[in-house]
Amino acid sequence: MHKAKQLDKHDTLGHYREEFYTSSEKIYLDGNSLGLLSTRAETALLKLLNSWKEYGIDGWTEGEYPWFYLSEKLGAMTAPLIGAHDEEVIITGSTTTNLHQLTASFFQPYGKRTKILADTLNFPSDIYALKSQLQLKGLNPDDHLVQVKSTDGNTLQTTAIIEAMTEDIAFIILPSVLYRSGQILDMETITKEAHVRGIKVGFDLCHSIGAIPHQLSAWDVDFAFWCTYKHLNGGPGSVGGLYVNRKHFGTAPGLAGWFSSDKAKQFDMEHNLTHAAHAGAFQIGTPHVLSAAPLIGSLEMITEAGIEAIRKKSLQLTAYFMNLIDKELAGYGFTIANPRSNSLRGGHIYLEHKEAARICKALKANGVIPDFRNPNGIRLAPVALYNTFSEVWQTVQILKNIMEEKTYTNYENKRGVIA
Repeated sequence: MHKAKQLDKHDTLGHYREEFYTSSEKIYLDGNSLGLLSTRAETALLKLLNSWKEYGIDGWTEGEYPWFYLSEKLGAMTAPLIGAHDEEVIITGSTTTNLHQLTASFFQPYGKRTKILADTLNFPSDIYALKSQLQLKGLNPDDHLVQVKSTDGNTLQTTAIIEAMTEDIAFIILPSVLYRSGQILDMETITKEAHVRGIKVGFDLCHSIGAIPHQLSAWDVDFAFWCTYKHLNGGPGSVGGLYVNRKHFGTAPGLAGWFSSDKAKQFDMEHNLTHAAHAGAFQIGTPHVLSAAPLIGSLEMITEAGIEAIRKKSLQLTAYFMNLIDKELAGYGFTIANPRSNSLRGGHIYLEHKEAARICKALKANGVIPDFRNPNGIRLAPVALYNTFSEVWQTVQILKNIMEEKTYTNYENKRGVIA
């Protein structure tokens, strides 16, 4: 505990914890599923709510954050987190709707190139969307969706991904960070190898944005998409985002809509779309203003703290976590299944145990909020902006006590409705 207190004492980001609604009775380690509410996010939401109260319909063009330009404003605030130009990023839609949009826009099968390359470890919703897009183009997913397999069930090999880039692949979708193990994929190398073969490639950034730095434009990534309720702390159902490399500006959106328009032409009410000349072209419907509003405060805080500083502390937290697990939990049947290397490890710890579901229930009963992943995974995410080294130490002690006393046997070893 002494070391944890010393680390907390020298933590340059420690003061941000005071801006979040934390509980003295709980240790919240599920920020990679839903980040906590901050006072800045709350203030931003109330400010946008008040603009509706004060301006009515004129809120679209008046007030501190006019709604008509909010998606672009938030896109510009997000761009530095992923190494993009302001006009390459737009806050819009959701993870899956944005994937549908990008696939509809950039997956253009021709000749032998009729297949999509994905992987077997990605979050299911991405696979659902890709299968749906193939079906819409009259292609059988069983034949036209290729999924790179894992050799260990938790990680992917870059060489295996490259080997799967055969001449019939037209389009690649991969996660930047695997949602279970937290492995960071080598996006730069994957993108380079895809382009050598004439294949467009995009990434799902849900488990990396706000936790690790990216250089999407420098890496020449074609497109990316993400949610904003995890490490960006935008709140449940907060508006998602997408990135389109500016070399693709001018591409018509595959799913055109009202807000795909060039803003100068939008209210000309023409039936022929003049789409925006930047990432805004890939919006569809009217912005969900109140669901985007908290991001104003959240992104302001992340920008102020600095993504490099956030990443540095995140690595320190997870390294300390793993060291304690190795020392305190040896012999209790746990396996650290996330990569140990800093270059490969995302923002969370992934433990495997045959009694994982009931251990998670016991943790929650003892005030620790974990995340269970079927069939035997425990995700623990110490978030740089609001978790402490002392909390990490306390969590390991609680976990050790649960195993020593076998209190996990009081619970059924299966997940709840929501895991």
